[in-house]
Amino acid sequence: MDGRILVPWEQNRDNAPEQLTVEVYDGRGEPPAGVLDDVVFYVVPYGRVQRVELMRRMPRLRAVQLLTAGYEHALADLPEGVRLYNGRGLHDASTAEHVVALILAAQRELPRWAADQRAHVWDPHYTRSLADCRVLIVGYGSIGAAVEARLLPFEATVVRLARRARPASGVYGVEDLHRLLPDADVVVVVTPHTPETEGLIGAAELAALPDGALVVNVGRGPVVDTAALLAERGRIRAALDVTDPEPLPADHPLWDAPGVFVTPHVAGGSAAFYPRARRFVDEQLRRWAAGEPLVNRVSLDAG
Repeated sequence: MDGRILVPWEQNRDNAPEQLTVEVYDGRGEPPAGVLDDVVFYVVPYGRVQRVELMRRMPRLRAVQLLTAGYEHALADLPEGVRLYNGRGLHDASTAEHVVALILAAQRELPRWAADQRAHVWDPHYTRSLADCRVLIVGYGSIGAAVEARLLPFEATVVRLARRARPASGVYGVEDLHRLLPDADVVVVVTPHTPETEGLIGAAELAALPDGALVVNVGRGPVVDTAALLAERGRIRAALDVTDPEPLPADHPLWDAPGVFVTPHVAGGSAAFYPRARRFVDEQLRRWAAGEPLVNRVSLDAG
């Protein structure tokens, strides 16, 4: 078939239908000489440096496949008319595991016990639990559903909230957020960062939560207002895999804020992600070769 495809892993090149011309580029250094001029389908490398800016140097580009669920970081470099696809579903299991780990770490005070072990201190006391907690998932989609599936066996009660209400599925709309917050023991934020979600969990929302409630953010940092969280001075606890700013500067007050536990944006990148992502790219290449529609197309009409 006409044009080249750029993929991040050798497996995808080796498994590609024979009629495709496939090159490997993992995001490090520069891609092979002369390749960009002929690329029609670009599978963006996964990692901290995704090289989305290379799209501007691909005059024949027709489709871009991201391996992240979020896509806002790619929009500025996406040429007009190029179709965009995301990695929706690839991070569900990994992110959901991390959410449960963060909740359990906070509820059972694992950071404290780790510090006590390093200090050789034996100082037992009883902690909170996950059982019988009311967990509000803000941004209920495929990741939220995966989180729910893992929380229910812990005997937690899950409340679902999305941008729009889906009464038939038991999903509240964002207009119900303030009504639901006072009864939440844990709030799990999994929303993308958009103009509508920036600061969604701000001073008023944090004030509505009961004392000792836990906010878990695995969506995007700016969805939770950092200044408002710091102003709570430990009344509201937080477990943050994403922060605003990010990366978090070494002298930022979030590091030492009472009741705050930070992990460095690692929820989606566990060992479970990579084989699923490679299989997903294989299937997208099969669809491309067969002339079938690719899955996970991002609608940009609302711009």
